[in-house]
Amino acid sequence: MNATAFLNHLRAHSDYQKQIAYIEHIWPREARYGILDETLDMELQECLNKHGLSRLYQHQAEAVNHLRQGKNVIVSTSSASGKTLCYNIAIMQALLTGPGSRAIYLFPTKALAQDQLRSLRETFSPDLFPPTEFATFDGDTPREERADVRKQSRIVLTNPDMLHVGILPNHAAWASLLRRLRYVVVDEAHIYRGVFGSHVAGVLRRLRRLCELYGAKPQFILASATIANPHELAERLVGLPFEVVTGDGSPHGGKDFVFWNPPVIDAAKSLRRSANSETTFLFTELVNKGIRSLTFVRTRRLTEFIYIFAKRELEKTNPELAKLIRPYRGGYLPEERRKIERELFGGRLLGVVATNALELGIDSGGLEATVLTGYPGSIASTWQQAGRSGRRESESLSFLVALDNPLDQYFMRHPESFFGRNFENALVNPENRYILRAHLMCAAWELPLTNFDERFFSSAWVEQRKVLEEQGILRERRQKWYLAPSISYPAQNINIRSSSGENYVVIDTSTGSMLETVESSVAFFQIHPGAIYLHQGEAYIINRLDLKTHTAYAAPTKVNYYTETKEILDLHILKVLQSKTVGKVNVYLGEVEVTNNVVGFKKMRQLTNEVIGQEPLDLPPIVFPTIALWFDLPPEAVTKLTAQQLDYAGGLHATEHAAIGILPLFALCDRNDIGGLSTPLHPDTGRAQVFIHDAYPGGIGIAEKGYEMINELWQATLKVIAECPCQDGCPSCIQSPKCGNNNEPLDKEAAAILLEGLLEV
Repeated sequence: MNATAFLNHLRAHSDYQKQIAYIEHIWPREARYGILDETLDMELQECLNKHGLSRLYQHQAEAVNHLRQGKNVIVSTSSASGKTLCYNIAIMQALLTGPGSRAIYLFPTKALAQDQLRSLRETFSPDLFPPTEFATFDGDTPREERADVRKQSRIVLTNPDMLHVGILPNHAAWASLLRRLRYVVVDEAHIYRGVFGSHVAGVLRRLRRLCELYGAKPQFILASATIANPHELAERLVGLPFEVVTGDGSPHGGKDFVFWNPPVIDAAKSLRRSANSETTFLFTELVNKGIRSLTFVRTRRLTEFIYIFAKRELEKTNPELAKLIRPYRGGYLPEERRKIERELFGGRLLGVVATNALELGIDSGGLEATVLTGYPGSIASTWQQAGRSGRRESESLSFLVALDNPLDQYFMRHPESFFGRNFENALVNPENRYILRAHLMCAAWELPLTNFDERFFSSAWVEQRKVLEEQGILRERRQKWYLAPSISYPAQNINIRSSSGENYVVIDTSTGSMLETVESSVAFFQIHPGAIYLHQGEAYIINRLDLKTHTAYAAPTKVNYYTETKEILDLHILKVLQSKTVGKVNVYLGEVEVTNNVVGFKKMRQLTNEVIGQEPLDLPPIVFPTIALWFDLPPEAVTKLTAQQLDYAGGLHATEHAAIGILPLFALCDRNDIGGLSTPLHPDTGRAQVFIHDAYPGGIGIAEKGYEMINELWQATLKVIAECPCQDGCPSCIQSPKCGNNNEPLDKEAAAILLEGLLEV
């Protein structure tokens, strides 16, 4: 692929309006090699030589050396740097020298496990092991094959969900594997952050606990994209000491990374053309030019939108190409996912539109370009997605299409703050009381709890065990704690990927068949009555939502709009945990209770995002405790607002929106992981406040990070507001797409004055 020629093609296109805001040319890098301290088994070395893997990169050799010394290791290097070989070499060596040794490989997605199984068999079978000794075990594994996996497989490739709900609660059936377990691999470890990561930390501690029961003490190997805190993440996830390998010795080809900013269509409001239509344009042009590409979008709904519109455009110009693109996202049935994966890995597809389900380390069959619809929420994820194209030493092209929000526009104006910025911290909170309680219940089902379990669950376990005793869930007998007889198989009711419980099922009323499942935590926002739901490019309208049976009933429809909920938020302070004085104001961190009422929804025209209708909803409130930071306002700035007759409430509201939009700069999170509230008079304090809170029960560390870096957060927020060229505020600075008050009131000038006051020493 000639990146320069394609960019020139775009510049000459009739739809080009100087959307290219910046191009970063990433130069090719040569390999740096390392040396093993000890030679490998001759058969293994010959197998590696046969596949062109005779020389190891610097980080691969370092990781293998640590592993052969019996240490736990986390490898944190760039996309496509060969992290898989770090653990495969050490494990193949162990399997060859210890005939009874076993290993578990954990991947966050089924697609990645399938890809790695294919790679294992292609590389190491039949030269070293029969292909039956490597097998996946997940929800898609046929029941008639599961016993063979338990008995025959020396490497079991699975995911944390199946480990949590299928393997650990049935550990007696897996005793042979657990007794001989030598290694546990946790791939794509940077994905395990927030609620999901905190749950996975509980699952891994339960695994260690059962391994000890069977007399095993496996080593842990974590592979991660580049993040700021690999050592902290590894030890928080597993609860053991780790060696860190970060010196990336892999080569990579050149890449042009293009920042693409949709053109302004209303200068006064600084309103830009939809990022969705820009993404559709880029994806379509790439496919038209025969450039194999992968387009990432933020939501399931947008996956369907971009696919639908790109297909329509291609059918006008080249109908044959329209057959070579597909959508891919979570929620599809297993057979649908496997089919798309085979077509993508096999090189039969020219383009795929996907959620971050394909962000991870899958060898996607020689992709040449990637398109990212909006900043993915972290620098690590951005590089992971961009790294899907141009793997190894080939030239590639990546586009970041900016959304109309503070963070994306900040990067468009300051690309150096992206390309020169350090990676973020991955936040995990295994002591979250709701998550810890859930895993103590599961652990008690697997094996009665004892005082020795503090080694696995930390000192926090005592308090949460007492809570479970008070609730009648645990019962003590001779210093052992058992589940109450009324509670059976708790793991099946605990969804480790969300803070909520049972999923909702979406039923197609025209056929009576199940379309897919939706997490409870997002059900009111995605499948409320009147919602437009998309599946495989087809639109459905939700006619009824049954709260008792967790079922949504959907009928096929044809509409030119999508739906977006309206919410009203309330917040009550439960306990102040920390406070400090910064400049002239006090800043607080504490426990709060959030009440979220979904009160209605808007109908938004496709691609233009124009509001064409609104309807009310009558749904029960969502109430949850979490962690928040909040701060007072500087009196001098408030006086200044009054003198200039600016909107005080609008200034608070604008400050809240902009700060939430920019906080992902400092914490590895998404804007949707954060909520907020601002008010001129909060009943719990008697003062004006701005609150920023974690959007998950119990908190996951985001508010703590904001509290820790509050001054930097204020500085970046002021910069976003001051540099935005709009007159009165826009989505690029102070407007929020999730605002339950329709972005009213907002006052950009007042927000700037408040932030300037906050930064005065």
